[in-house]
Amino acid sequence: MALVLDGRALAKQIEADLLTRVEALKEKTGRTPILATILVGDDGASATYVRMKGNACRRVGMDSLKVELPTETTTEQLLAEIEKLNANPDVHGILLQHPVPAQIDERACFDAISLAKDVDGVTCLGYGRMAMGEAAYGSATPAGIMTILKENNIEIAAKHAVVVGRSAILGKPMAAMLLEANATVTICHSRTQDLASFVNQADIIVGAVGKAELIQKDWIKPGAVVVDAGFHPREGGGVGDIQLQGIEEIASAYTPVPGGVGPMTITTLIRQTVEAAEKALG
Repeated sequence: MALVLDGRALAKQIEADLLTRVEALKEKTGRTPILATILVGDDGASATYVRMKGNACRRVGMDSLKVELPTETTTEQLLAEIEKLNANPDVHGILLQHPVPAQIDERACFDAISLAKDVDGVTCLGYGRMAMGEAAYGSATPAGIMTILKENNIEIAAKHAVVVGRSAILGKPMAAMLLEANATVTICHSRTQDLASFVNQADIIVGAVGKAELIQKDWIKPGAVVVDAGFHPREGGGVGDIQLQGIEEIASAYTPVPGGVGPMTITTLIRQTVEAAEKALG
C-alpha cells in the first residue's frame, strides 16, 4: 500500500512548533507577530480563505490585521494600502488575496510588497532570488509541497519530476524548487502534446494545472510519488488535478485530496510570517 502524505497531520505538528516559537518571541520582545491580509471585493471563496488564514494565525498565537477594500478599488488605491503596510513596523507579513478585481494590475500590486514581508512568495524579486538559490520566502503552496516531501523522507535528488502546470505562484516555482533540490525537472501544461507520455516518465508527478482529474491514474508509472495540488469542489467532497481513486495500488506515496497539499499551504504562509517576525524583531 502507498504511503499517504498527510498534510493535515504535518500541519498540526508544525503549528505546535510555531506556537512555541511565537511565545518565545513574545517573551523576548513583548511584541506579537502580525500577518496583514488584504481582501479586495466580495468574492466568497476569497473571504473564506482569508478567514482560514486568520484562524491559523490565532492557533499559533499570532495576530492578523484585516484590510478589506471595495470591489471598485483602483490599482493606485491598493498600492497605497500596500505601502502603508510596508512602512508599518508592527506588520511582519503581507498577503494580497488572489484574485483581485479585473481593473487592478495584480502583478504591480504583488511586486509592491516588501521582500522582507513577502511571506506568500508572490513577488518577482522573491521568485528570482529563490530560483537562483538565494534567500527568499517561497511561494506558499510549492514550499509546502517541498516540506511534505522532505518530512516524509521522499528522495528528490536525481529523480525525474514532472510538474503539470506553469502558473506564476505554483507550477513555475514548484519546478524551480525541485530543480534546486537536484531533481531533473520537466514542465508540462494543458497544451502539452501527448501529456500521458511525459507523466509516465515521472518518478515524482505534481498536478498543478487547475483542471479536475486531467491527469489519469493509468498514465502514472508504478512506484511514482503523486502530489496533487488541485482542488475542485464536488458533491461529497472534492477532487484534485489527478485521478486518485485507486492510486494507492499504483503510487509509492501520494497526497490525498482534501487533506494533503491544502493544509500545508496555509501552514507555510504562517511559518514564513513567524520567520519574518523573528528576523525583524531579533
